[in-house]
Amino acid sequence: MEANTRSTGRLPAAFLTPGSSSFMEFLSAHAPGMLPGNRSLPPVQGAVEAPHGTTIVAATFPGGVVLAGDRRATMGNMIAQRDIEKVFPADEYSAVGIAGTAGLAVEMVKLFQLELEHFEKVEGAQLSLEGKANRLSTMIRGNLAMAMQGLAVVPLFAGYDIDREKGRIFSYDVTGGRSEEIGYAATGSGSIFARGSMKKLYRDDLTEQQALTLVVQALYDAADDDSATGGPDMARRIYPIVTVITDEGFRKLSDAESSDIARSIVEHRMEQPDGPRAALL
Repeated sequence: MEANTRSTGRLPAAFLTPGSSSFMEFLSAHAPGMLPGNRSLPPVQGAVEAPHGTTIVAATFPGGVVLAGDRRATMGNMIAQRDIEKVFPADEYSAVGIAGTAGLAVEMVKLFQLELEHFEKVEGAQLSLEGKANRLSTMIRGNLAMAMQGLAVVPLFAGYDIDREKGRIFSYDVTGGRSEEIGYAATGSGSIFARGSMKKLYRDDLTEQQALTLVVQALYDAADDDSATGGPDMARRIYPIVTVITDEGFRKLSDAESSDIARSIVEHRMEQPDGPRAALL
């Protein structure tokens, strides 16, 4: 697959030879050095300082699933970026939210998108949602060497399962271990606070709009207790990235839609700083 300056313009034979429907297997066989997990870091002392994405949350509702993330990236105790995007479509019916080393996470998402597109083109059909979750697990496991050096990537994967006709959520650990979450999930530095918020507010019968409000409430609560999570920045007009996936496919809320939800929550927090109350019984 090396460049050939005397080439007639034909693709290398590897591109024209029938093989696996997995693009990662293709790279492993013909250009293994292009896979992130095969790269070696130079010797360093101490932890590697790199921008990190923080909190991602997800919640299901009858008819789909919502996936959202805050906009802050940190490097140590410093804010590295205020408006980073951490939620990306994986394909038409699924999305990935990234937490961990931002650069590696974005690269992994792009490779995952290509993996799903390659499978669909070769097989002529979409991979099942379960299959997509398994493919992402394999990619995370391939990054284990980097994770052991402090460059971990821990995404949250969500999508609409066409076969089961419902939204589903999958969480991961740094070794690629996969777990399906029921109802709601969170990952990243503020996940413990976001999960606690959703635990008290989540219901099985939420409408789509209520689910959207729920995840933004959870991000607000995470930002309230975790300095690495950014809350709605009204002055700079920076709001959480919020997406929804239904049988109609993936949709990212516009800035106007996200700001309406965020502003409504902030206004209510002026009266109740700790957020809405759950019933005792």
